[in-house]
Amino acid sequence: MLLKNGTGSKLLLAAFLALTLSCRKTQDLGPPKTVAVREDGLLELQVASFNIRYAHQEDDPRNNWPHRIAKVVHIIHDIAPDVFGVQEALHGPAADLWASLPDYEFFGVGREDGKRGGEYSGIFFLRSRFELDQSDCGTFWLSSTPEIPGSMTWGNTLPRTATWVHLTDRATGRGFYFFDSHWDHRNQNSREHAAMLIASRIDQRKFPQDPVILVGDFNAIENNPAVAFLRGERATIDGKKQKWPNGLLDTFNALHPNDPNRRTFHQWESVRRGDFKLDHILVTRNAKVLKSGIQFEEPPFASDHYAVSSRIVFPLGS
Repeated sequence: MLLKNGTGSKLLLAAFLALTLSCRKTQDLGPPKTVAVREDGLLELQVASFNIRYAHQEDDPRNNWPHRIAKVVHIIHDIAPDVFGVQEALHGPAADLWASLPDYEFFGVGREDGKRGGEYSGIFFLRSRFELDQSDCGTFWLSSTPEIPGSMTWGNTLPRTATWVHLTDRATGRGFYFFDSHWDHRNQNSREHAAMLIASRIDQRKFPQDPVILVGDFNAIENNPAVAFLRGERATIDGKKQKWPNGLLDTFNALHPNDPNRRTFHQWESVRRGDFKLDHILVTRNAKVLKSGIQFEEPPFASDHYAVSSRIVFPLGS
């Protein structure tokens, strides 16, 4: 099903999955153990972000996608997120995940052409719990021409995107926004402009009273100015000191500010210690963080990144 809105063509995977003849379905693990609806009307969510490593023929054969999909699915099932973002998901792996996670719907497009080409920064959400606002969702390109698929204007040599959805919790009627992004791995100028563009889009959201969750692989550690800017700290962005007044809360640092084991990009090695934390979950500042962590694992790895997850509660009136 091809959706049209202000950001151009948006693709729900349910339609094109039917055209994918080689999708792999892992064993049925049963429905995920999701967060129960709260009687006090507060919105409690289990969220996650996972760079699943794109399917690369030059990888060690043991790390090829067919050998990793089952473990990726097991990690997601163990986290049991209500909504989560993935990065580096090519069309085939995205279809594999969708087929292996039948309780979830998927939203996203390929970064090369706004259809199926290239990596997806895609969003999975529980279809039984949430209603997708099809007039308030889409993908924009991290460039000075964000509506043009495949556009690159800030020094990056690969297209970079951010995908968002506005979801409504069916039980409580509470709405929230979920953004998922994958920033450039080489160009700091691109990362800084990506942060400013995403902040601007968050500020311009249709329902400003609804809280925001931003996840992704930012290819930037926590003290990078682009990440600091998103946390509402004064940082040198685009050559000048700037501060985003609506900065978000870093869920990991909210609970583990001094934890030395914070590496998320492990490069296929059993390492946890260090500040190489590239994967982040940021939320509206008035949220309460109940849990937050990194899904450390041992070889054989599901990806060259560890997944990250958080359980958060948004108060009434946000």
